Amino acid sequence: MTQTIAPRFRTLVLLLLAAACALLAGAGPAAAHAALTGSDPREGAVVDKAPAQVSLTFSESVSMDDDSLRVLDPKGKRVDDGKPSGTGGTTYSVKLHAGLPDGTYTVTYQVVSADSHPVSGAYTFSVGAPSETSVTVSGQGAGGGFVGGLYGVGRYVSYAGFAVLVGGAAFVLACWPRGSGVRVVQRFVVSGWLALTAATLLLLLLRGSYTGSGKVSDVFDLGLLGEVLQTKAGAALVSRLLLLAAAALFIAVLFGAYDKREDEERRDLTFGLAVGGSVVAVGLAATWAMSEHASVGLQAGLAMPVDVVHLIAVATWLGGLTALLVALYRGPADTPVPSLAVSRFSRVAFGSVIALVVTGTYQSWRQLGSWTAFTDTRYGQLLLVKIGLVAVLVGVAYFSRRWTAQLAAATPAVAGASAARRAEKGAGKASTKASTKASGNASAKAGTKAAGKASTKAAGNAKVAEKASGTAKGTGGSQRAAQLARQRAAVDAARQKRQRDADPNRFGLRRSVLAEAGIAVVLLVVTTVLTQTEPGRTEEEAKAAGTSSVGSSAPATGAVTLDMPFDTGSQNGKGVVRVELDPARVGANDLHLYVERPDGTAFDIPEVKVALTQKAKDIGPLPVVPDHITTGHWSASGVQIPMAGDWEVAVTVRTSDIDQVTISKNTQIG
Repeated sequence: MTQTIAPRFRTLVLLLLAAACALLAGAGPAAAHAALTGSDPREGAVVDKAPAQVSLTFSESVSMDDDSLRVLDPKGKRVDDGKPSGTGGTTYSVKLHAGLPDGTYTVTYQVVSADSHPVSGAYTFSVGAPSETSVTVSGQGAGGGFVGGLYGVGRYVSYAGFAVLVGGAAFVLACWPRGSGVRVVQRFVVSGWLALTAATLLLLLLRGSYTGSGKVSDVFDLGLLGEVLQTKAGAALVSRLLLLAAAALFIAVLFGAYDKREDEERRDLTFGLAVGGSVVAVGLAATWAMSEHASVGLQAGLAMPVDVVHLIAVATWLGGLTALLVALYRGPADTPVPSLAVSRFSRVAFGSVIALVVTGTYQSWRQLGSWTAFTDTRYGQLLLVKIGLVAVLVGVAYFSRRWTAQLAAATPAVAGASAARRAEKGAGKASTKASTKASGNASAKAGTKAAGKASTKAAGNAKVAEKASGTAKGTGGSQRAAQLARQRAAVDAARQKRQRDADPNRFGLRRSVLAEAGIAVVLLVVTTVLTQTEPGRTEEEAKAAGTSSVGSSAPATGAVTLDMPFDTGSQNGKGVVRVELDPARVGANDLHLYVERPDGTAFDIPEVKVALTQKAKDIGPLPVVPDHITTGHWSASGVQIPMAGDWEVAVTVRTSDIDQVTISKNTQIG
């Protein structure tokens, strides 16, 4: 039996790790939790004159420094004063230099949202008319790259370590006090503490680079670390380290003084450990609740304690389940997990599930806000996956409860049979001893004399033998005895393990608990991905704000005006063509074309033609033949532009029968 269980256990563990890695690989960098909902000038706008400032509006408050909001001219030179300021809670602006020339300007931003996640992006607007720009914006968003990937791994490890630490300790205190002396359980809980401590230190070092440059060299920048300590996320990480110091003391008492005490004395210490451990667990959970999703948005005062309860329920259930799995598979044969401990954990897990359902329902309403967000947002889709995993996990737990009930029912019968066998064996020994004693008394008198002579002779021989073999016993005898003792112990342990594994109820319980633990690993990964994903409510609000912003600002922008000087090379062949496109968006547009001499006076030319081309999508040229209205003025109505993007407006000007030239400029059509 044991030879088939171990390979299966290793195979399933490898499969679970592979599934977890697949989810980790698809998680990507943290999504922006504070979405950009508006800007002035808006993205792609063409304004007549340079604005005095650039303003950005986010879905929630953000933190920024002098480099968080930058405006660059076509050559990549910074044209803002480098002093961003908040103008209304979620709106931030930066002033521009006076007298900016015409051209395309790039706005870049990199800020940190109130729930500790970095947000970055860029867009362009134009003054007078669009132009070529040398500014290249990196495709890597905030929180990406090697540092971002390492930070994400640290988050996964910290959540897993928290679940192992809290859940394992709760399993020992509430379900199996004797488990405090089991070595594999001790190692399990201590590994959770080590993982959480190491991950917290890693996150603290990476935080500055993660929210800033993303460079590995900045990880050990002490100045940057000092700035991190002044932020909400940095304070939360430092608080977590202090609480982990208290957790180390708790673990030392749990596996030290608590394990060495008798049952009566252990009960008195259990209450103190339960209170102290609960305080530490709540504090650790609060370091997440006070710095991430729960700390911003609707009903933050209620959401944070609800999040604490949710995290502790997850850790108690999943961590305790994994502790039970470790004890069932790797526990010593002479200290098997009793059915009473399994029954107790079943009740604890049931209470945790109820807490998860209640707190999870509230969190879902708070983070989604609508039924459509379940399917229309990534957060909602991940939440559906999580709900499905919880449902499957509860179903598997039902079978575990059935095996637990059967194991508990079988235990008294097995104990009774064992007691009967012990009694029978004891009676046999007593009978044999009694008969031996009776026969010995009957022959004692007859053989006393002969026995005396033989005894004297044997004693002499024994002394001689003892002297002869004393040296051999002193050197090799003790080693041989120790080797025989180890062999007997190994044989006894193997026999006890075979007897334990031969129990079909215990074997079925181990398999169902292993399946539960596998689903729990994937569930924990999905939960961690959710903490890095933009909430559905925020995403939908950002979409709605972006749509309304485009819809309301497009008509207000008026015509896109393009001034294009020309020179056909003939006499009176110089001038300026002005093209106005109104409202410069997808659909029907009005086009007006004006031809003026260098001194500004209007004049007619033999022919003028217009063509629209979008080279990125290989559309066009779309010809436009305007009608002559008056001196120097041509017009065309209903000019159809099929899609938004960067369009080339080309104008062909003919000033004589043989003199003509084609000039062009690009413009953004929204």
